[in-house]
Amino acid sequence: MKIWIIVLFLSLGSFMNAQQVISNGKVYEVKGKAIFMDGEEITTSLLKTEKDQIFKTLKTQTRDAKRAEKAQKRLEKSHKKAQKQLKEKQKAQSRFNKAKKRLDQNKAKYEKLKAAGKLSPNADVKWIKKLDGYTKTLEKATRNLKRT
Repeated sequence: MKIWIIVLFLSLGSFMNAQQVISNGKVYEVKGKAIFMDGEEITTSLLKTEKDQIFKTLKTQTRDAKRAEKAQKRLEKSHKKAQKQLKEKQKAQSRFNKAKKRLDQNKAKYEKLKAAGKLSPNADVKWIKKLDGYTKTLEKATRNLKRT
């Protein structure tokens, strides 16, 4: 039973190595240096020019396939890069919004406490320091947002 499985995988492997080539309206299957048509090897019965034409077509097909694969990879890479930039931009915008909201809320609270006369001189200094820190955070978020 194991032998049959091994034979099956080997035959699939050799079948997968074969490449189809269409040359002069005929479909050929190329495995290494051997050329098959309808499952029969016809390498010896072909003229040298026909063989050269088939191998040239095969070479062109493989080169085009590799180029297409590379182009696809480049597109995927640029797409990922664009997604990453968009994510960074959204993150920077979110940080900016949070910093602005925090500064506005604390500034309003400070003004309310100051107007009500509930701030001691020490508390007033602490609030000014706190608001200054929030202002610096907002400036940093603004710079990051502009940079992205």
